[in-house]
Amino acid sequence: MNDVSFASLLTPEGRALLDEVRGTEPAQELAVATRLRREHPAELVSAALGQARLRQRAAAKFGAEDAERMFFTPHGVEQSTRTSVATYRAERFRALGIRSVADLCCGIGGDAIALARAGIRVLAVDRDPLTVRVARANADALGLAGLIEVREADVTEVDTAQYDAVFVDPARRGGRGRIFDPEAYSPPLSWAVGTALKAPLAALKIAPGIPHEAVPAEAEAEWISDGGDVKEAVLWFGTEPGLVRATLLPGPRELRGRGLPNPRVRPPGRYLYEPDGAVIRAHLVAEVAEELDGGLIDETIAYVTADELRPTSYATAYEITDQLHFNVKKLKALLREREVGVLTVKKRGSAVEPEELRRKALPKAHGPGSATVFLTRVAGAPTMLVGAPATPATGGGRS
Repeated sequence: MNDVSFASLLTPEGRALLDEVRGTEPAQELAVATRLRREHPAELVSAALGQARLRQRAAAKFGAEDAERMFFTPHGVEQSTRTSVATYRAERFRALGIRSVADLCCGIGGDAIALARAGIRVLAVDRDPLTVRVARANADALGLAGLIEVREADVTEVDTAQYDAVFVDPARRGGRGRIFDPEAYSPPLSWAVGTALKAPLAALKIAPGIPHEAVPAEAEAEWISDGGDVKEAVLWFGTEPGLVRATLLPGPRELRGRGLPNPRVRPPGRYLYEPDGAVIRAHLVAEVAEELDGGLIDETIAYVTADELRPTSYATAYEITDQLHFNVKKLKALLREREVGVLTVKKRGSAVEPEELRRKALPKAHGPGSATVFLTRVAGAPTMLVGAPATPATGGGRS
């Protein structure tokens, strides 16, 4: 999509066409396109069908109601913050007393929309002309143009002094895919940190895999998951320097680091706890282990084991019934004996692929039972732990 084809979508003819192609299935596109091109320009029909596809993809992040009114680019759908995460962050800005934010590298406007809906005035800046036009169209489409000013500019040249806070979401993808070096972000992380240190309050969105040693001493580091999937990390400036936290959505449920030493290593007990990914990324497994009066099954593996089942908001609990040295034949015999037909395979510290083990170990004559197998290490030895999720009725699982 280019500037011309996008502009055509904003005309009355383009908007009517978008309504007409809404919900078009991929298998129907050729027939629909052939029919519509008899009455509309081919480029406009292609743009409308492309936008319909993007809106369908975007529904998972933005919700169907908003996605059907918004406009997207392929890169914008890929890079946008999920609405649940953007809303959480906007509410945190609001709770900190922020009334205006300079949103630098705003993309198609996902974070700006969440900030505006929290009652915060936003300057949304991006240097790509098409992206700016899409962001402006989204502010208009959602009735938020009065709170969002969209500006085409190089973010490194924008004066943010009149705003209460700065939010920076550097581009972390290039022509070859994801960028793992923070200094290769666009703009580089060092520039974003320098900008944040000049602001009364700032938040920098970064990849969740950032090494802890790369976090500036002046920053609070927050890792965020949504529904168990780690979505991002955020460096906050002007809040609590040195704090490390994991935030789990929905909720939010917050686990704050206390600088605990590594948990003890002990033999597997009756229960195994799988910490949420945000907890693991934030290096807060020790805080979870202390809460559960548990230990690690291996000093390098983030599985917590305990003898008692305790409720926790930060890990999923499993009851372990069997512990085997890695042996596919023995596992297959055990699953046949238990009449297991549904097998969930999880791994941490194992090179074996879950689908490969499932194919080899699951009996051909499937039974009605189910089981979970953890491919891991116990005291350094390749091990299979067999069990099932601990039920809420007995107090386990997530609260």
